Amino acid sequence: MIGPRLVAALVATAGLGGCATSDVLLLPGENGASAGAVAVIDEKSGNDSAVLAQANERARLSSGRISPRTVNPTRIPRRDRRLIEDLPPPPKHFTLNFQEDSTRLMADSAPVLVDLIAEVRRRDGVDVLVIGHTDRLGSAEDNDALSLKRAQQIREVLITQGLDPASTRAVGRGERDMLVATADGMRAAANRRVEVVVR
Repeated sequence: MIGPRLVAALVATAGLGGCATSDVLLLPGENGASAGAVAVIDEKSGNDSAVLAQANERARLSSGRISPRTVNPTRIPRRDRRLIEDLPPPPKHFTLNFQEDSTRLMADSAPVLVDLIAEVRRRDGVDVLVIGHTDRLGSAEDNDALSLKRAQQIREVLITQGLDPASTRAVGRGERDMLVATADGMRAAANRRVEVVVR
């Protein structure tokens, strides 16, 4: 999946908008992998003049001609490398499991909570989404309320550990978005969880 971080990192441009020569460079995605593809379109004709599909592939637009080529990563200009280096790290996902019909964490989720707090503290300008879930035991209304309580509890823990309340929100999804599909009224430990996305 291509997220906002990757989209922002896809293209480095220099001199677009009126100059005789422009460059388009497809930067690598996370871990140096290919990041998708970019169509380079001739402004005058509106036609695709080149498609860049490999990391570090560059197209130079000069006098209506486009010549794509692969660039040695060590020869990429510093200004282009900084587009990746200056981006925030990719989002991290954490899952915390809960005891049945309660807001008490399962013992095996305690280390995950420690890692979550450390990740939140490590990031500048952090944004945290906390999403509560339940299994299908009980009514949908009760499960909506319980899932929100679980999410709010984890949000409060993060706030007591120094997270700015304005940087986080909690939502409850009830018995929707199950990890393990079950019939209504069924228990499923994997579905009793809070997912946390740290950006």
